[in-house]
Amino acid sequence: MIKEQKRLAEGLSVTSKVFVRSRNGSAMKIVREHYLRDDIPCYSLACSECLDIVKPDARGETPKFILSSKPTKCNSATNGHYLVVDTNIILHAIDLLEGDLGFYDVIIPQTVLEEVKNRSIPIYHRLRALVRKETKRFVVFHNEYSEDTYVSRLSNESINDRNDRAIRKTAKWYQKHLESKNIDIVFLCNDNDNRFKAKKENIDARSLIEYIDDLPNADELRDLVPADMTSFDELHSSDIMFPEYYSNARIMAGVKNGTVFQGILNISQHNILQGQVNVAQFKKPLLLMGSKNLNRAFNSDAVFVELLPKNQWKEFSYTIVEEDALGGENPDDENIVEPVISDKERQLLAQEAIKETAANRKDDSDKRLQPTARIVGIQRRSWRYYVGQIDPSSVDEAGNAVRDCFVILMDKQLPRIKIRTRKAAELVGQRIVVVVDQWTTTSRFPHGHFVRALGPIESPEAETEALLLEHDVEYRPFSKNVLDCLPKEGDDWKVPEDPNDPSMVGRVDLRDKLVCSIDPPSCVDIDDALHAKRLSNGNFEVGVHIADVTHFVKPGTALDAEGASRGTSVYLVDKRIDMLPMLLGTNLCSLKPYVDRFAFSVIWELDSGANIVDVKFMKSIIRSREAFSYERAQERIDDKSDNDELTNSMRILLDLSQKLKQQRVDNGALNLASPEVKVYVDSETSDPNEVEIKKPFATNSLVEEFMLLANISVARKIYEAFPQTAMLRRHASPPSTNFEELNDMLSVRKPGMAISLESSKALADSLDRCEDGNDPYFNTLLRIMSTRCMMAAEYFASGMYGRSEFRHYGLAVDIYTHFTSPIRRYCDVVAHRQLAAAIGYETLDLSHRDKGKMELIVKNINKRHRNAQFAGRASIEYYVGQVMRNNESEHEGYVIKCFNNGIVVLVPKFGVEGLIKLDTIGDVATAEFDEEKYELHFTDFSGTRRKVGVFDRVQVDVKSIKDEVSGKRKAQLLLK
Repeated sequence: MIKEQKRLAEGLSVTSKVFVRSRNGSAMKIVREHYLRDDIPCYSLACSECLDIVKPDARGETPKFILSSKPTKCNSATNGHYLVVDTNIILHAIDLLEGDLGFYDVIIPQTVLEEVKNRSIPIYHRLRALVRKETKRFVVFHNEYSEDTYVSRLSNESINDRNDRAIRKTAKWYQKHLESKNIDIVFLCNDNDNRFKAKKENIDARSLIEYIDDLPNADELRDLVPADMTSFDELHSSDIMFPEYYSNARIMAGVKNGTVFQGILNISQHNILQGQVNVAQFKKPLLLMGSKNLNRAFNSDAVFVELLPKNQWKEFSYTIVEEDALGGENPDDENIVEPVISDKERQLLAQEAIKETAANRKDDSDKRLQPTARIVGIQRRSWRYYVGQIDPSSVDEAGNAVRDCFVILMDKQLPRIKIRTRKAAELVGQRIVVVVDQWTTTSRFPHGHFVRALGPIESPEAETEALLLEHDVEYRPFSKNVLDCLPKEGDDWKVPEDPNDPSMVGRVDLRDKLVCSIDPPSCVDIDDALHAKRLSNGNFEVGVHIADVTHFVKPGTALDAEGASRGTSVYLVDKRIDMLPMLLGTNLCSLKPYVDRFAFSVIWELDSGANIVDVKFMKSIIRSREAFSYERAQERIDDKSDNDELTNSMRILLDLSQKLKQQRVDNGALNLASPEVKVYVDSETSDPNEVEIKKPFATNSLVEEFMLLANISVARKIYEAFPQTAMLRRHASPPSTNFEELNDMLSVRKPGMAISLESSKALADSLDRCEDGNDPYFNTLLRIMSTRCMMAAEYFASGMYGRSEFRHYGLAVDIYTHFTSPIRRYCDVVAHRQLAAAIGYETLDLSHRDKGKMELIVKNINKRHRNAQFAGRASIEYYVGQVMRNNESEHEGYVIKCFNNGIVVLVPKFGVEGLIKLDTIGDVATAEFDEEKYELHFTDFSGTRRKVGVFDRVQVDVKSIKDEVSGKRKAQLLLK
C-alpha cells in the first residue's frame, strides 16, 4: 500500500494485468501491476506544455523533442502533419520509410513497436535505427504507459483488435493534443477494417497509396510502394497457376505422422526448374522437378515437402535450363494434380523411399531413379534485397513499360520479378535493387517493388555495391554510437608506461622476445605474430601472439554489438569491408613493428619432434621487431649468409612447422584445393591489369601450422572451462553419397582410381594415389572437385553437440576453434573472452555463458562467414572478367560437368569455370549424351563428329562478355 501511494504521488496510476499459466496440469493465476504515467510527452517542438512538464529519466537524461514545429505538408493537410503508422505499414514498407523522398515526423506507438518486434526482428532493428536517425524525426510514443492512451482488453476482444484500438486511441490523442498548434495527424494504415473504424472516430485515416497520391512527389514515391499494397492485373486473375499451400494444421499433422518433411530447397545452378531438398530421414536428397512442384519457392527457402507416388519418381535431369530461356513461361512435363492417396499409403511410401535411398542399389534398371517430392508449404522465406536489371524487352520503343516490367536478377537460380515503375526507360542499363513482396497462386512470377538504383551496369561502384547487397554484407559506415566506443586519444593511443595502470595489471611483459609477423604483402591489419628460441634443455619455446582486440571491444557496447552483427571482415579485390572500425584494425590492435602493443599470447615448450611439453596462456605486451611478407620472410630464411637472431628464430619456426604438418598428415589431415587466383589492380586507377595463380611459399605453411596449433590449444582450454558454451568450430565427415557421382566418374573415366571414405586418412591417401602420369594438373583438379563434395565447416557452442561430434574432419583434430584473427572474425573475439576467463584474467560476460545466447551468436557468424566467402569469390570473378575484357586468348581447360546440351569447363589460368552450351559449338539435333560414360557426342560446325567427357583436357578460347539478360560480365568459353 505504501509503495502504491508513493507511485501515485509521482504521477503514476496503477492497473493490473492478469495471466493464467498452466504447469503440471494445474493453473496458476498471475497478477502483475502495470503503472501508468501522466507525464509522457508528445515529443513535438511545437508543444510548450510537454516541454515544461518533461523530467530527466533515471539516468539523468531528458527525452529529445524532435517532431518539427513546422512539419511537411501534403495537398489536403496544408497546416503540416505528423504521421501515426500502423504495424502493417512498417512490416511491408520499411524501405519506403527509410528513404529520403518522404516520411518525416513519424509517430510509432509502443504497441506497434512491440508487434513489429514479435513478427520480424530484422525489421525491428531497422526501425530502431530509424528512430536513432534524428534527421528523419521518428519517435516512439509509449502509449502503453500513458494514462491518456492506455486501453484494457475487453471481454471477447482479440489481442489484435485490442491493439488496433490502442493505436487508434494514440492517433486520436495526438489529434486532440495538437489541435491548437495547427498540426494535423494522419493515421497511416492498410488494414481496411481498422481504417474504417478510425474514420468513424473522425481520425484522418489513409492507406499508403492514398497518402502517397496526396504528396507533391507522388510520382517518385509510387514506384517504391510494395506490390501487395498496390494492384497488379495478374493478381486478380482467376487462373490458378500453382497449388495452394497446405494449412498449418495439415502440415503439422503430416510432419507428426511422417508424410510431410522439412528441409532447405537448393535450386540447381544449371536448371532453374529442378531442385533438391535434403531431409534428415533420407540419405539422398529428394528431387523436385517442374515449376508447379517447386510451387513458388525460392532457392534457400525452408520448405515442407510431400513425396510423390512412385510412378512419378524420376531421374536427375542433365538438361541445362536457364530462366531467360523460358520466354516468360514455366513449362512443366505435365499438369500437376494432387495425388489422391491416404495418409497410410503416404507413410508406406515414405518408408519405402527411405529404404530405397539407403540401399544405394546399382544392379537394376531403376538405379538412377530418385524419390520426387513437391512443396506443400513454406516454413521460412529467404527473401532479401535482390539486385538485377530491367529486362529491356519489357519496355517498348517509346520507353514506356509494357503493363508491368520484369527485373532479371544477377542470381541465375532465381526467377525474374515483376515490378511496376514509371521510370522503366530511365532504369534500363542500370543495376537496381528490388524487394519481393508476394507470389500468389494466380501469378506466374513473384511481384515486388523497386527500391533504388545503384548506377550503370559494369561501373565498378555499382558492381561492387551489387555484390555486397547480393551477399547481405553490411557495408555502411560505422555509426557515431559505435565510433564513440573507441579510445578518445584516437591515433595517439599508446600502451601505458605506468605498470600500475589498470590495463597493465595481470599482463606479462614479453617485449624482450624476438617477435615478428609474416603476412600477405601490404597487410595493415596484422593480428598475429610469432617468436621462437632454443631452450637450455634442448627444447624450444614458441609463442603465438594475437592482437588483444577485447581490450578495446567490451561486451554490451555498441561497438561489440556491431562486431557481433557483422560477424567477419569481407575481403574484396579492391577493398576491405571491416568488421570493426579501421582505427582498431589498422592501428590500435594491429601488431605493427617497432611499437608496443597489447596481445594475447600462447606459449609452448616443444621438443625436437614438435610435440607439446607445456603450454601457457597470458595477456601480454609485445614489441614486434619486423613485419615480413611471405616472400620476404622466405628470402631471408633461404639466405645462408643471414644468421642474425631474428632470421634464425624464423628458421626454427619453419623446421618445427614442417614437423607439425607431417603430424597432421599422418593423422589424416586433408590437402584439398580450390582454383585460387590473385588479381593485380592499378594502385592509382583501381583498374585490374593482371591475373595469376597464387604461389604459396613455405612461410605460408609456417604461419598456418602455428595458427592451427594455437587454435587447437585454445579450444581445449576453453572447453575445459566452459563445457556448455565454448566457442568451437567443427567439420563433419562427408556422407558417402556426396562422393558417389565423383567416384562413379573416376571408375568410368579413370579406371583403377577411387576415393576412399572410411576415414579422413583413407581419403587423403586415396587422393595422393590418384595421379595421372600424362597430366600433372589432374590431381589438383580432383582435389578441387573433392572439396565441393565436402561438408561445410561451422562454428558451434560446445553444448550443441556431443563430444564425438566436435571433430574437424579436414584438419584431423578432435577439437578446434578460431582464436587467431580477432580483428576480422567475431568468433575469435568470443574465444578471447572465454580464454581470459579460463585463466582467471577477467570474468566472462553472460552472453558467452548462456547456451541460448551462444546459439544465436554462432548462427549469425556462420551465415556471415559464408556470405563473406561468396562475396570475395564474386569480386574476383568480376575483376577477372574485366581483365579478360579486351584480351581474348586460347587456354587449357578441363571438363568438370557434362549435360545433354552443354559442358562446364574449368580454366586453371583464371580460376574460372564457364558453361559452354551445345548450340555454340555444334548441332543440337544430332547430339547424344551418354550418362553412363559422362560423355557428350556431337557434330561441330565443321561437320566433324566429336566427343568430350568429364576430366578431358580441352583447348578453349576465353574472352569476357556481358550477359545481355542479366547484365553480368562473365567468362565466355568456346571449345576449339
